[in-house]
Amino acid sequence: MMEKELRHLVNVTDLSIDEIAHVYRVATATKKQIAQGVHNDALADRVLGMIFEKPSMRTRVSFQAAMIQAGGQAIDIRGKEIGLGKRESVKDVARVMSRYVDAIMVRTFAHRNVELLARHATVPVINGLSDDAHPCQALADVFTIRERLFPERDELDCLQGVTVAFVGDSNNVARSLATLCGWLGMNFVLSGPDEYAFDDAFLESVAETVGDRSAIRMVRDPREAVADAQVIYTDTWASMGQESEAEVRRKAFQPYQVNADLLASAPAEAPVMHCLPAHRGEELTDEVIDGPRSIVYDQAENRLHVQKALILFLLGVEAD
Repeated sequence: MMEKELRHLVNVTDLSIDEIAHVYRVATATKKQIAQGVHNDALADRVLGMIFEKPSMRTRVSFQAAMIQAGGQAIDIRGKEIGLGKRESVKDVARVMSRYVDAIMVRTFAHRNVELLARHATVPVINGLSDDAHPCQALADVFTIRERLFPERDELDCLQGVTVAFVGDSNNVARSLATLCGWLGMNFVLSGPDEYAFDDAFLESVAETVGDRSAIRMVRDPREAVADAQVIYTDTWASMGQESEAEVRRKAFQPYQVNADLLASAPAEAPVMHCLPAHRGEELTDEVIDGPRSIVYDQAENRLHVQKALILFLLGVEAD
């Protein structure tokens, strides 16, 4: 019997388009099961080791709930307990944890840590967030977009040509979502101050990966950015580790707040997304996040379903 190929999720493009479609089909099916009160034990006796160097609510709870709902378990390990790359080398952490658990999820600062874990682990490694990328968030976001815009469609080609306007910073969420949009034939527009735009190195890497640099545009005027958008997305202006820049960023991004005035420039049916945590009154207003166009909590829930399907896929387990 041939051994299953070891797979990781370090960046969104570690999955092929067909594999993303498979993960989405499983996520849809398991989401329906949970809504009907049906649980399965597809991950019985499986253990996910979760390393957290950064604080987390959604990532921790969604991964742990995913494992429990499918009959498995998750171990929560705080970064200070390991001292990744300091108290103990990343190589040794990867090799030892691979002897204990069936998969590793890491939420860290340096993207290099995720890459090193994946290089040396003998079990799947999942990037739960790094300073460079947030592939789990992007996968759940696009799943949510399809669910909202095309609720009766299972295939991914329905997303081709859909435009996502990201109003804010070119952070890890924006980079992963922009890459995934380009990978799937969607359009991504980033609107923010010039000094917080995508750099040429990122744009070139996306063009090399997905073969189309034109899928990503940068527009200074937020009203122009949302004018033809099917989806409007925003995120916090200062990410973890950027606290010292918070006041400078707050002033720079103030014209980019997603509020009723900005939404008036967008198509009336365009939903609003935010990966959370949200700073209400900064990047978006209460009336937007709590309003009828918000699908913020749908995308938060879908982290659970997509990540469960991702774990099943990486472990080569068929869902019941």
